[in-house]
Amino acid sequence: MAVLSPFSIEALRSDYESKKRSPVDVVESILLRIEQRGDDAVWIHRLTREQLLDHARQLEEWNAAGKDLPLYGIPFAIKDNIDLEGHPTTAACPAYRYTAKQSATAVRKLVEAGAIPIGKTNLDQFATGLVGTRSPYGAPRCIFDDQYISGGSSSGSGVAVGAGLVSFALGTDTAGSGRVPAAFNNIVGLKPTRGRISAAGVVPACRSLDCISIFAGNCVDARAVLKIAQGVDPADAWSRAVPAGCALSLPLDFRFGVPKPGQLEFFGDAAAADLYAKALLRLEKLGGQRVEIDFTPFRETALLLYAGPWVAERLAAIGVSFFDAQALAMDPIVRQIVAGAKKFNAVDAFNGLYRLQELRARTLPVWQTIDVMALPTTGTIYTVEAVRKDPVTLNSNLGYYTNFMNLLDLAGLALPAGFRPNGLPFGVTLASPAFSDEALLAFGEKWEAVDH
Repeated sequence: MAVLSPFSIEALRSDYESKKRSPVDVVESILLRIEQRGDDAVWIHRLTREQLLDHARQLEEWNAAGKDLPLYGIPFAIKDNIDLEGHPTTAACPAYRYTAKQSATAVRKLVEAGAIPIGKTNLDQFATGLVGTRSPYGAPRCIFDDQYISGGSSSGSGVAVGAGLVSFALGTDTAGSGRVPAAFNNIVGLKPTRGRISAAGVVPACRSLDCISIFAGNCVDARAVLKIAQGVDPADAWSRAVPAGCALSLPLDFRFGVPKPGQLEFFGDAAAADLYAKALLRLEKLGGQRVEIDFTPFRETALLLYAGPWVAERLAAIGVSFFDAQALAMDPIVRQIVAGAKKFNAVDAFNGLYRLQELRARTLPVWQTIDVMALPTTGTIYTVEAVRKDPVTLNSNLGYYTNFMNLLDLAGLALPAGFRPNGLPFGVTLASPAFSDEALLAFGEKWEAVDH
């Protein structure tokens, strides 16, 4: 078995080309790493050793035969609200469990490109939460301090990448679930434009807002995964083609928007505030011009997600009949949130849409003054114990900078941005209008290369 080197796609490609190791070697290494971590609550379901080795040997045969496999031997994890053919999907609710008859479109594309699915990862039940503690399968922890949360809802996927168990992982993102775990585990989290990656085969949280997200160790890897996973899919009525002429990079003298000082919120975390200030200086070092913006309409939009009728879409996602029959089998906080759907009616839904359209109109002029928005991914991080004592308020705090993005049809890229004195990571998120994904990733590569 080869000695495990970094799991970046580039490193694995180099090792495969030089025959330093093979996909079989990598599978054995991953299984050893998983065993060494012990019960870390990352996985809900894993493929067996025999299944993984059979898959790796098949890939080696195809590779030897000259088959085009752009992700040859690249190991990845799948959030367990995304289907993998022949394996269970639970959405972290055992009562909801079913065996997938076919893989989600994005998973199928990645597997056909040569990627190796290691297993299904833990999540906040029904992708409802930003904390990573709302699961009967346990609470994955921040890889830097197990007293702290991993972030959710894509908790297991974030930890799987951060802990070096896979090269990349798929999550989903409705309210920030593809970004918060990235910040708390010092990795990259791409929240693509809604519809850019097909959501066919995903158990939705809010079908009109959801997107599959990508966790990776760096922006080059995230770009490689996006290239394979994206594309219009007839099986997903919400999927969209990339319009011609989309910018592939930010201007050299790009303008980045930051909330006015009185609109920033760090919930008492002075170290996070200091790291955010340093991140803004880093953006200026990269050629950016700071522009203060009014964050008010973005915050007002964010409040619609849980205080407005979009909560009812979460009930629609899991089904009224399932909820009525199995509510007591659900996590109590998730049950409480979904039950809130029943106070909304069709009139509320239309009024919510009207309010969202008004807020969109108020935010559009901002993009005439900036090219990208630069925000803390979260204002702070919490211990598992603190979240258990106050699960709703602290979860809401974590969505302060995240909840509005899908409602306003933005793309977002979460990037590592340093460490607090206590060793916990901090992250920033860059956001810009739909289909700016490549431009964000290209800039992210520059961000990763500059000293800070």
